[in-house]
Amino acid sequence: MTQSRAMSLVEAATNVVVGYVLAIATQFVVFPWFGIETGLAEHLAIGLAFVGVSLARGYLLRRMFEAIRIRGTK
Repeated sequence: MTQSRAMSLVEAATNVVVGYVLAIATQFVVFPWFGIETGLAEHLAIGLAFVGVSLARGYLLRRMFEAIRIRGTK
């Protein structure tokens, strides 16, 4: 089964949006447990950093597993 490029884009965009919202929500809950107080702007900026790292990780792992899959079919 293959995935169209359009659906890959929809999947990636959904992943980014959900990841960003989850990162912000998690920060609002977890930061106070550690005595970290930040404003909304800081939460949004930190969330973007988390999302950027997550995107890079997801892309690299996807490419690595695709390379493994291709090697396994030869």
